Amino acid sequence: MHFTSRAARVLVLAALPLTLAACGSSDDTAAGDTSAKATASSSPSKDPNAGLLTGTQLKKALAPASFFPSGFAVDPSGARDTGDTYIPPSTAPADKPDCTRLGGTAWIEITGITGVSFAQNDYINKNTSEQIAQEIDAYRGTTAETVLKEVEKAAAACESFTDSDTSTKVKVTGRSTPGLGDGAYTITLTNPAWENGTTLIAARVGTNVVSVLSTDGRDNGAATAKKLTERIVASLKKAS
Repeated sequence: MHFTSRAARVLVLAALPLTLAACGSSDDTAAGDTSAKATASSSPSKDPNAGLLTGTQLKKALAPASFFPSGFAVDPSGARDTGDTYIPPSTAPADKPDCTRLGGTAWIEITGITGVSFAQNDYINKNTSEQIAQEIDAYRGTTAETVLKEVEKAAAACESFTDSDTSTKVKVTGRSTPGLGDGAYTITLTNPAWENGTTLIAARVGTNVVSVLSTDGRDNGAATAKKLTERIVASLKKAS
């Protein structure tokens, strides 16, 4: 599907006043407008997505199937990306985070901010029901930094939430995590009703944010989540 960027629509709307003014002006004014438009067209606006990785490029930075432990297989329904096109972003943080989003593979959406491209997939162990998910989102300007700050705010605001499967409380704890990209934050989810907890990590690499989820192992998925994040961060640094 082809998406028209917000920037393109803004440029079209901005050109309308110039067109209307030219229609209702004298010959001299119209000549001046023509000259002004010729000057404006000689310096095209900068592409806001210039230099940002596409979904196709981000997909290549995801960890391959060979990275995942024995018994894990990709879930085809969870594999998607934006291909070679960009999508309109949303840069308005959520007024109040939906804490239940922390329980899903696309948990980074709790910030309310979306990028212009992404790639993601999930791996599941059918024998143990353990899950490992990976995603990379690309953002304009300094928005990736804002996303990481909003992840920290969400963790602070969501001390707990109700697990829909067991109707029990999930405890949420978070901490800044050094040594991963240009900044990282780790969230741990625990619940006495679960056999194992969940670890979520968000790490920034330039204009990209890596987000992973892991329930693998007996350490709330922590070791696998960190190892996966390190792998993706290294791949993104090579791609930049």
